[in-house]
Amino acid sequence: MTFVTEQAAHCPFCGEPITLVVDASAGSQSYIEDCQVCCRPMMVMLEAENGEFVSLNVDCAS
Repeated sequence: MTFVTEQAAHCPFCGEPITLVVDASAGSQSYIEDCQVCCRPMMVMLEAENGEFVSLNVDCAS
C-alpha cells in the first residue's frame, strides 16, 4: 500500500501549476509549504482517511 502520492495543485499567489508530494499515512493534516515557483507560503490542507488520500486544498498563508 502506498501512502505517499503526488498531487497537482495551483499556487494561490502566482497561479502556476505545482506538484505536491503528500503522505496520507499520518491522516488529515495542515502545514505550510513554500510555492516551488514564487516561494510564497501556502497553507496545504490534506484530508486522508485510513491512510488513503481524500482531498487537497491549497490557500494563501500569511
